[in-house]
Amino acid sequence: MSRITRKQFLALGAASLGLAGAGLAGGELLAGKVLADNGTEGAVPGELVGASSTIGHRLRGGAFAAPAEMRQTGVVIVGGGVAGLGAGYRLAKSGYDDFLLLDLEAAPGGNAASGRNEVCAFPWGAHYVPLLTREARAVQALFEDFGIITGHGPTGAPIYDEYALCADPSERLYRYGRWQDGLVPAIGLTAQEDEETARFFATMREFRRRVGSDGRRAFAIPLDLSSQDADLVALDAVTMTEWMEREGYRSPALAWYVDYCCRDDYGARSKDVSAWAGVHYFASRNGKAADADEQGLVTWPEGNGYLAHRLAEIIGQRARPRSLAFGVETGDAGVTVDVWDAAEDKTFRVQAKAAVLATPHFVTARLMKDADLAAGFSYAPWAVANITLDSLPGGKGAGLSWDNVVFDSPLLGYVVATHQITQMRPTRTVLTYYWPLSHLPPEEARREAFGRALKDWQDIFLKELLAVHPELEGHVRRIDVWVWGHAMIRPVPGFIWGARRRAGLVQKPPVFTAHSDMSGISIFEEAYTHGVRAAENAMAYLGHPFETVL
Repeated sequence: MSRITRKQFLALGAASLGLAGAGLAGGELLAGKVLADNGTEGAVPGELVGASSTIGHRLRGGAFAAPAEMRQTGVVIVGGGVAGLGAGYRLAKSGYDDFLLLDLEAAPGGNAASGRNEVCAFPWGAHYVPLLTREARAVQALFEDFGIITGHGPTGAPIYDEYALCADPSERLYRYGRWQDGLVPAIGLTAQEDEETARFFATMREFRRRVGSDGRRAFAIPLDLSSQDADLVALDAVTMTEWMEREGYRSPALAWYVDYCCRDDYGARSKDVSAWAGVHYFASRNGKAADADEQGLVTWPEGNGYLAHRLAEIIGQRARPRSLAFGVETGDAGVTVDVWDAAEDKTFRVQAKAAVLATPHFVTARLMKDADLAAGFSYAPWAVANITLDSLPGGKGAGLSWDNVVFDSPLLGYVVATHQITQMRPTRTVLTYYWPLSHLPPEEARREAFGRALKDWQDIFLKELLAVHPELEGHVRRIDVWVWGHAMIRPVPGFIWGARRRAGLVQKPPVFTAHSDMSGISIFEEAYTHGVRAAENAMAYLGHPFETVL
């Protein structure tokens, strides 16, 4: 029997819509409230979860006992985000098994963290990877290892596993009381706005096709493979808003869309993002696939948590959770890392021949006792809510999509975790709602965010949801919220091609660094590539043979 395809499955599901039961799953709900387990009326249940900031903040001055024991390893990896997991995977894949990965969280993943409830898995952060560019060689090798890329078509374009490709419809925008297909505003535009929008995307296509005088693409992923032509690098000196004004883009709808894109990928407004980073968002993604259009992407119910889990499975027992590194020193014997075991409240010391610090620069600076390392690095805070529903969102116009965005909202919108689940038709779902806290300078936004109670967060997200989906009144089962204090690096003007970031790329054996903030753009391809590079540098330093995937 041949395997049923995703499209066949989804078509079958669409045909069965009329068979869906009208009854509520799991009990009756009251308008605006739920019934608690004991049958009494109560507020929407949920938890305020998040990264272990209380543990991590001990680095800022917490006293630790002297290490009580010494442990030996070849390579110690500090940090269990995508970069740290990538480093560990690369070591294991190359047959170098003598390593230890330390992470302060209960489970690795960093901002690719994910969760699961009785309905489905869902992301807490990064939730997709676009079709890979030809420069993203390390990630291509990983996707082939994991069966996400299953082969290549007649022209050499990758064939992706259809169950990983985002199913149609992929995105829609809410404006003027109805939903439209796609996120670029298309309803109610003037003739001038239509012309400006067309001109903007034509310019982005020109940037995407451009090859610099150095033979490199103008905008590449990883970004350090981009052309260094002077006029391109100069874009890093101005904001995206300034560049658009200079180029004569006046459309409010287009300005909103570009601002949305900057908030989505960088956690910062277009007025705070460098024009180089703003253009990179549109001009770098030229990935091809034999079985998807150029706007395709790969995703899973748990977002990039799928990739984090696969990497962590291979690293296995070499990963030690709830372990906070609080000091790193180098010497003739290699590297020593002092660690506090949060689970057992004891300290130990790791002696290694080399170390990979897969930590953001503000953490690395504390580990190395060198505050200057963090100068110039700015991080965006975010809030993410996972809203469990016993009914699917509706609305006028375009149908429910994977990514659903509300025009001119301070929040970004939501992705539907069950969108990638191939079943006839889910009657329950989880919506992952994203909010980059870019309305204030980062430090102020962090203080505001960590001072907000769970119910206040729930009220914010519930008000936003019901404003566009009044039909969901009484159908909210649970709202959980995660606050990211330092979710991603902000590519402010002058950072990407400035001296601070370039200095951060310099490696100082036996310590090697790996994190997406070394790129200035927090995406999977950048973080994973830095992790792979650090692992390969460590193996080269130690004389262990390997074949590069970079």
